[in-house]
Amino acid sequence: ITVTGSIVRVTGSGLGCDTWPNCQEGSLVPVAGAAPAIHQAIEFGNRLLTFVLAAIAIAVFVAVLRAGRRREIFVYALVSGLGIVLQAVLGGISVLLDLQWWTVAIHFLPSMILVWIAALLYMRLAEPDDGQPVRMFPQSIRTMTVIAAVALSVVLITGTMVTGAGVHSGDAGVGMEGRLEVDIELMAYIHAATMYLYLAATALVTWQLHRRNAPQAALRTAYVLIAMIFVQWAIGIIQFNLGIPRWTVPAHIAMSSVVVAFSAFLYAHGKRRVSPAPVTPKADANAPG
Repeated sequence: ITVTGSIVRVTGSGLGCDTWPNCQEGSLVPVAGAAPAIHQAIEFGNRLLTFVLAAIAIAVFVAVLRAGRRREIFVYALVSGLGIVLQAVLGGISVLLDLQWWTVAIHFLPSMILVWIAALLYMRLAEPDDGQPVRMFPQSIRTMTVIAAVALSVVLITGTMVTGAGVHSGDAGVGMEGRLEVDIELMAYIHAATMYLYLAATALVTWQLHRRNAPQAALRTAYVLIAMIFVQWAIGIIQFNLGIPRWTVPAHIAMSSVVVAFSAFLYAHGKRRVSPAPVTPKADANAPG
């Protein structure tokens, strides 16, 4: 849904449904002629995806409850479901406020938090509930993964500011009104600088993992993450040099989700629950034979 949300923005379909929770005044569904049909279809389709996500979140939550999984998993599943509801409300507020840049940013950033939580939920579901928490690599490295995650959050925030200063407001009728009034080139340089800091932090984590002979699963995750950061970097370079072509925006948003997910995977590798070692019965010294 983060990708379809970006498609709404670059196609100028953000006000294809011009109110909320209705699509048009007095109607939950698009009204013919109230807006261009293609814009209505894109925006309304994006809204419908919320119900698909909500259904999946409810199914996961019910499955977790029925299976009696541990509290940590219960909390992740619950927050995921509630977060989707919150996101729908934030999206509605952004429409009611005519897609002011800061409302769109506030709508996007919680999506990345939900991606992080979903990634943690995925990792924790694979662990046994009766397992013992084991530190898989030194606390110093895990602390560095937290620092890298903080750097990533700054990258995401500055990214929304670049978007806020850019040309893709979300609706053709909005134009540059309500946009962030800063020099977009300067903002892009600041965004790039934060990305390089995040890349450096992630590279340092990866080097330390390799140096400390960390589990292969953690190392593979770190290598994939660095590769994804470079893909994201390449898309950003294309955007900067070609004036933000429309197709690059969904690609950039999609890769943001991938990078956030793998950052969460790497963080989760720092401490895993492992099955307790089976108790081997001691041989009876007095037994015959």
